[in-house]
Amino acid sequence: MMRQYELVERVTSYDPDANEAMLNKAYVYAMKAHGHQVRASGDPYFTHPLEVAAILTEMKLDDATIAAALLHDVVEDTEATLAEIEQLFGGEISELVEGLTKIKRLDLISKEAAQAENLRKLLLAMSRDARVLLVKLADRLHNMRTLHHVKSDKRARIAKETMDIYAPLAGRMGMHTMREELDDIAFKALYPEARDGIMKRLESLRAESGDILTNIEETLTEKLADNGIHAHVSGREKKAYSIWRKMQRKHLSLGQLSDIFGFRIIVASEVECYKALGVAHTAWRVVPGRFKDYISNPKQNDYRSIHTTVIGPHRKRVELQIRTQAMDDIAERGVAAHSFYKDVADPMAAERGVSLPHGDSNSFRWLRSLVETLAEGDNPGEFLESTRLELFADQVFCFTPKGALIALPKGANAIDFAYAVHTDIGNSCVGCRINGRHAPLMTELANGDEVDVIRSQAQTPPAAWEKVVHTGKARAAIRRATRIAVRAQYAGLGREIVERHLARFDASYNKKQFVEAMRKLGIASAEDGLAAVGRGELAARDVMNALGFEGERETPKRDVRKSRTVQQESGEQSIPVRGVNQNLPLTIDASTGAVPGERIVGILKPGEGITVYPIFSAALQQFDDEPDLWIDLAWDEDSATSLYPARLRVVLHNEVGALGQLTQTVAEGGANIENLQMTERARDFYNIDLTVEVEDVRHLNQIMNELTRKPLISTVVRATGSD
Repeated sequence: MMRQYELVERVTSYDPDANEAMLNKAYVYAMKAHGHQVRASGDPYFTHPLEVAAILTEMKLDDATIAAALLHDVVEDTEATLAEIEQLFGGEISELVEGLTKIKRLDLISKEAAQAENLRKLLLAMSRDARVLLVKLADRLHNMRTLHHVKSDKRARIAKETMDIYAPLAGRMGMHTMREELDDIAFKALYPEARDGIMKRLESLRAESGDILTNIEETLTEKLADNGIHAHVSGREKKAYSIWRKMQRKHLSLGQLSDIFGFRIIVASEVECYKALGVAHTAWRVVPGRFKDYISNPKQNDYRSIHTTVIGPHRKRVELQIRTQAMDDIAERGVAAHSFYKDVADPMAAERGVSLPHGDSNSFRWLRSLVETLAEGDNPGEFLESTRLELFADQVFCFTPKGALIALPKGANAIDFAYAVHTDIGNSCVGCRINGRHAPLMTELANGDEVDVIRSQAQTPPAAWEKVVHTGKARAAIRRATRIAVRAQYAGLGREIVERHLARFDASYNKKQFVEAMRKLGIASAEDGLAAVGRGELAARDVMNALGFEGERETPKRDVRKSRTVQQESGEQSIPVRGVNQNLPLTIDASTGAVPGERIVGILKPGEGITVYPIFSAALQQFDDEPDLWIDLAWDEDSATSLYPARLRVVLHNEVGALGQLTQTVAEGGANIENLQMTERARDFYNIDLTVEVEDVRHLNQIMNELTRKPLISTVVRATGSD
């Protein structure tokens, strides 16, 4: 156990002005308060707060934080009171101890309401003073270091809690070294076999590589020195958990991982960072897509460094991180690096000798803004549902044009953002601007993006959105809106069907009479009845009988087909599809056509409406980079009573009567020829571009089969629109 004078010496080594008397008093008070209490290991309980304080001295934290670490359990676990702490140690330390005392254990198997409230308390306490967070993380780190003394069931719960909450939170606050250790211990407790396998693989790589780390370090140092750059180069292997997570994320086997080694290059200034980068890129081949400049564009947690990957010495793929010493301090200790030097608003302030106010680092501002956003939850259940530990998973943090912070899971897009702001905004979203530029709604958002949602009250969210969003809130809202929209569409279609049947009796739709008819059929409302007709669940004949029109007969389909075509003279919509607002104009793409029975999609063309394409259309390739224009459609074949266009490519033998054979076959098959054009003619054959109007895909296949049987017709294929 660390002795009293050793702890004081640690603090004064980096803070000569530390209050030694106060530290001595806190040490003695905590030791006496915990008395004969023991931990699961059998050690005196006081060893725990003492080790927590020791961890914080490694971060070079101020004397008040060290004292709070010594005292952090006395109010909760002993007879000590906050009033007594304030009287003996002052208001600053008592407030830190109070903040830590209020944070109960985040039990992942507790009731949801209690869990939500505990999570909220943790965030609120941390947002008031970042030092509360630092002590809490140090407390968790020492508990994890002694986890092997805990019973197995409790050990698994604590490890999962650490991996889900505390380790990601340390990462959010920029404390990379602490996050790595927390993750590794939790990984060992939860997945011992996986960790053992990775460790054995790393051992074999060490044996195969020999002194490769040392050799690469020396080579890098020499290359930089030859170019006038004095640098400290250090290499290391990736941690087992980091390797495992990458294997899970990218579905790789252990043998497929090539970038096991990483090297850190510490130089004197920001300018030399870029010089060192130039040396590395000149000396070795760069791996494409692996360069990131976090100096000019820092991460949300103040992290600054240049990342690149090269095929380095010995043809090994190595990752390089290039930074200054001050950047390295921030990278390793995060918000803890700000607590003593107070260079919190600007990570480069220490290099320039600038002192700035405490508690205003980017990560701390993020925490405060996040708390303000989460505090808007109406009740603990909603709060937990919207933040359920995704808060500490990999996330991106974006902004509205007015500066409001929106936290989203990594991979989220502008649709998720719109729903996170408000459900109505998501439902009416038709486009977006990201950082001032128009972008597709499916664009993956990055940290710091400013997203401006473009809305239209005529919009309803397409059902296909449910498959591309990443948040539960967005998915639930889209499902709800889709159900409402689909119901309305089916009801509208059902009314068209009923009115068409009524017209045969020179009658018109009367809601009151229709409601009475629905009651006879056991249906509660007119809307329910119309929707049932539209879905095909209720036959129009039964509706007509309930309305008192006995003997209602279907008009022969052939007569209907002859009387109507896909584009009516009146201009009314006659393309029976589901999954789209019927108020939007629909047209079928002329390069291929489309007929009922084929899988179709719609492309939204602003100002023109929606163009319907069969899924095999080559024309769809031009919209690959604009996924927000795509609409998932389906034919409503029950109400398809028109003829629909299909474009064919026909090769005829260059003989007398061939063209007549073609047109006669189409006519005999009950189809119409909408367009016919000769595209190429040679000595033995000529090509015909033919658009026929048919009832559905079965009708089209019958026509094509009959054509191919004719002796003067060589081939018949469906046009894909590739020309």
